[in-house]
Amino acid sequence: MNVSDRVNILMVDDQPTRLLSYEAILRDLDENFIKATSAKEALAHLLKTDVALVLLDVSMPEMDGFELANLIRQHPRYQNTAIIFISGVHLTDLDRIQGYQRGAVDYVSVPVVPELLRAKVSIFVELYRKTRELENVNNELRSAEENLRRLAGRLMHVQDAERRRVARDLHDGLGQYLVGIKMGIDMISHRVEKDPSLHEQVLEISDLLNRAIIETRTISHLLHPPLLDEIGLESAFSVYALGFAKRSGLNVDVNVTKDLGRLDRDTETALFRVMQECLLNVHRHSQSTTASVSLTREDGEIRLQIRDQGKGMLTVDDSDGTSFGVGLFGIRERIRQLKGKLEIVSQEGQGTTIIARVPDSANSSTLSDSVQLAQSSVRSLA
Repeated sequence: MNVSDRVNILMVDDQPTRLLSYEAILRDLDENFIKATSAKEALAHLLKTDVALVLLDVSMPEMDGFELANLIRQHPRYQNTAIIFISGVHLTDLDRIQGYQRGAVDYVSVPVVPELLRAKVSIFVELYRKTRELENVNNELRSAEENLRRLAGRLMHVQDAERRRVARDLHDGLGQYLVGIKMGIDMISHRVEKDPSLHEQVLEISDLLNRAIIETRTISHLLHPPLLDEIGLESAFSVYALGFAKRSGLNVDVNVTKDLGRLDRDTETALFRVMQECLLNVHRHSQSTTASVSLTREDGEIRLQIRDQGKGMLTVDDSDGTSFGVGLFGIRERIRQLKGKLEIVSQEGQGTTIIARVPDSANSSTLSDSVQLAQSSVRSLA
């Protein structure tokens, strides 16, 4: 076995000859053995070294094995470390109960049976290795999950930036070209009024262009509403809900607190996307004719609630996101990126309520502004 693969086994006994005998019995296991002849020496080793197993003599001067085991268990690193008591005297059931209460996992009597001691130590060492392997796997999984979340966050930022760019290009580019063509067609329409057949065709083209202009503006606003950047969530919510109600036939009520003000760009974009996705889900899946949207500031948080009166969801388990569709999974990730919380309350036949809570960025920005103002005042006084 490689030196790096060996685990540490701490053997504690006030008689050095016994320690040598234990080491000789366990030598074939090819582990790293640490010997201590007192509780004080054992504690000194434990403070410096990780151990997989402690072989502990029950009867020692100054501090017996039970007291030492109790101290070992108090250290967070060794709360689950296996302790095998070795006793040269007969132990009653009460003694054994006391040992188990102090953290013992097994007992070995003196004289020690070598095969028995090797078997027990081998089992607990193998359990230690498996536990460490599992911890390493869990750490790798947590690291991978964190990397995936960071990647998801970057992808959302890229997606939002691309939506903003495409929306601007549609509005400022294609939209303006269509408007120019429409103006030219309308001018031609006046000049061909004497030819009824041609005039009717020009009017049809003008009508198609008008629809194309409206559709282009709608797509642009759906990708990224300009009001979101220019004024903020209150106007963006209201305008979107009004247009959504016309397109879907869903009656949407929007209530945004008057003192909301502006939030940071990422928070406003995320909350708008959450509202947008939730209303789409209400229209597609809930069979509800109404939906309500409220956005409020409560106790240092921004609270977004979307509620419908539809058939409800079959499951609202958010433990791992596997039961969610793509839309709700995206909502959950957006809220996670803002270090917020997502709650879904649904009952069959009684509708669904989705509540997203995120930290109030205005509070932190207000505090930052106050600090900067104070620093500026100090400089001016100086």
